[in-house]
Amino acid sequence: MKYQVQSGWLSGVRRVPSPHCNSRPDNAEIDLLVIHSISLPPGQYGGSYIDEFFLGHLDIDAHPYFSEIGTLQVSAHLLIDRNGRVTQYVPFDDRAWHAGQSTFCGRENCNDFSIGIELEGLDTDIYTPAQYASLAEVSVAIMEAYPTIDKSRITGHSEIAPGRKLDPGPGFDWTLYFEQLDQLTGDTPLV
Repeated sequence: MKYQVQSGWLSGVRRVPSPHCNSRPDNAEIDLLVIHSISLPPGQYGGSYIDEFFLGHLDIDAHPYFSEIGTLQVSAHLLIDRNGRVTQYVPFDDRAWHAGQSTFCGRENCNDFSIGIELEGLDTDIYTPAQYASLAEVSVAIMEAYPTIDKSRITGHSEIAPGRKLDPGPGFDWTLYFEQLDQLTGDTPLV
């Protein structure tokens, strides 16, 4: 396998520690994986703006949109860029600030018990083959490290924050993603 989780960090990936995190509540069991999308500015790919945003160093004068988000304190555990490169901002055992007001299966505050993965993209755009390949490999490593996460506990931001969030959006191919997971794990497809 390409990736392994060691002490909350994914091996073999770029690390850019974000201050936008905190400890999970006592006895919080990590049992949810949330897929997001992000691009900064919206619809533009590449560059350092996502890093700067997750680090709290976004220059609000660099783009008009940044004045709307520049004071937010946001992070995710992982980002997968358009080329499939993985960056980790927050160790999995800590609480990244990715989901906001959210509910999954009647449980609120999904940040308390979830891992958030951002894909560089728009909710109205399609994602790259390299992103799907990296996402599947990363997901398998996470599922092995946190066996309470299975395919039924992988969801999109739009599902845990309906009406508030749209990502990863209609451009995200859930069937392809789950097929790639199945190939890597030897699992059977969800019915």
